Amino acid sequence: MIKKLFIISFLFTNLFAYMSSTDILPWGASNKFMKIEILDQKSLHYDNIDGVKFSEISDLAYNRKSKKLYMVSDEGRVFEFRAIFDDKISTLTPLKGVKITKKNGKKFRNYRRDSEGATLDYKGRLVLSFEGRPKVARFGSNGRMIAKYRVPKDISKIRYLRGKNKGIEALAYHYKYGFLMATEYPIKKNPKSIQTIYSSKGKKWHFSASTHKNSAISAIEVMNDGNILVLERAFSGLFRPFIITLKKVYIKNCKNNFCKSEILATLDSSKGWDVDNFEGLVRVGKNRYIMISDDGDNFYQDTLLIYFMTN
Repeated sequence: MIKKLFIISFLFTNLFAYMSSTDILPWGASNKFMKIEILDQKSLHYDNIDGVKFSEISDLAYNRKSKKLYMVSDEGRVFEFRAIFDDKISTLTPLKGVKITKKNGKKFRNYRRDSEGATLDYKGRLVLSFEGRPKVARFGSNGRMIAKYRVPKDISKIRYLRGKNKGIEALAYHYKYGFLMATEYPIKKNPKSIQTIYSSKGKKWHFSASTHKNSAISAIEVMNDGNILVLERAFSGLFRPFIITLKKVYIKNCKNNFCKSEILATLDSSKGWDVDNFEGLVRVGKNRYIMISDDGDNFYQDTLLIYFMTN
């Protein structure tokens, strides 16, 4: 009887675990839009992986040598996939899911497990950033925290931020400047119109925030040329447009730490784009990236994975 129940449970879980094609483009639109080209679009349907609930994905990290893609939930969960990106997403197979824990193996309190950013360090090790209480830490394959890293002073305390849940939203690793971090909204002492990227090595770069109402940084990634790709989202109400902006920030030759930025694409729901709450971004090949949406752990939203290229 127990064996039968196990088989039924296994079949039920895998029956509803799959990846399907989707389309976020306006009707009749080309895959080439502004300065990006969309290569593939998928919707992910997983109830759980290894018994760990799959929902609310907030960021991504990808090891191009081992072909492992890490999806991080803001509920303190990490999912590992086998992923191969060619002209399309040719392989995406779930391998494992773990819940992150403290060094001693104990659970994080709810407000301390808000893992919003993810990246790999120079050795390919998984590093996460946390929003509720600013923190950057490395985690092992079993989900246990191994080491903490320095957080720049400007964003190290909740009192410096624009809100209790407005901490380190985005994380990336730069071969020259170490860990790069960004808060969702500019810190209190800075103008709301100026966003900032902070380096663990003390550097910082300012650039113009998007003018869309409630626009905020949700992810950052290092591009092939060493500049920064920024993912911004703007949402101000159920009956108002949801706007996703992809922006390139040129961190070389900035004047007084203020950098030139260039909008690569603006995906606006009022113009036919079927966009959602995109929160994660990672480079998976030369000039090739994927971004992922947070499903909000509800029936009405999906986990969307968009594969695109840009220079």
